[in-house]
Amino acid sequence: MLRGDFFMNPQLSQRESSDLTLYEQDYYLWIQKTIEKLHHNQFQEIDLQNLIAELESMGRSEKRSVQSNLTVLLMHLLKYKYQPNKRSQSWRSTIVEHRRRLLIVFKDSPSLRGYGQEIFAECYQDARQDGATETQLKVSVFPDECPFNLEVVLRVDYLADEE
Repeated sequence: MLRGDFFMNPQLSQRESSDLTLYEQDYYLWIQKTIEKLHHNQFQEIDLQNLIAELESMGRSEKRSVQSNLTVLLMHLLKYKYQPNKRSQSWRSTIVEHRRRLLIVFKDSPSLRGYGQEIFAECYQDARQDGATETQLKVSVFPDECPFNLEVVLRVDYLADEE
């Protein structure tokens, strides 16, 4: 049973709820106990299966964050570049916010910058589609190849109006 299944399934009996592990009953307490066991080198007592699952999940979450923030940043840079008459403070704020989120992730986990580079073209294609939907422009208005690169879009002063 995965964490949260107990709360999503009201048909679990009292007996079944008493059979739940600490991980399933109280996630935060499970984390605290796991940390305590690690600090005290009590490795044999650690719920290794759930610890591994949580660490893998954390890695996937960080990667999704990079992909999501990069796509939003690229979409707003496209809108800013290709709809100059509609530029707004809201668009600038969105650009600044999603750039900041990426810079924080890359500062905390420098290896994720390589992942950002790896998925840059894919994020750009998603940004083209999303930008076309939001602006009601044809997707062909936006270039097939990204007019930016990762290093440029991460520059704090870049707003796609320099060309």
